[in-house]
Amino acid sequence: MKSTIVLKPPQPPSIAELTFIGWGEPIGCGGVAVMPADVVVADGDGAVVIPDALLSAVVAEASDQEGLEAWIMSEVERGAALPGLYPAGAETRARYEAERGKK
Repeated sequence: MKSTIVLKPPQPPSIAELTFIGWGEPIGCGGVAVMPADVVVADGDGAVVIPDALLSAVVAEASDQEGLEAWIMSEVERGAALPGLYPAGAETRARYEAERGKK
């Protein structure tokens, strides 16, 4: 007698098999408290939780940081050595601010 064996790879659980015990409540994730209004930003490198009360300040700082890092990359492309530019110390920031003020 011949029998057939069918193997299937494990399947992720269906949402129907999950039990929700709360919605819009604080949780702990990776040792960090996450509140309902917090913003979670994630990519392949990791995740960051931004408390709602700090969101405006973080967005403003992030924009400034992006500008600084773009300037640092342009300096490196022009042949400047990365050490001393990044992380940006007081001298690097002063050069960046001076050049930014010229534009």
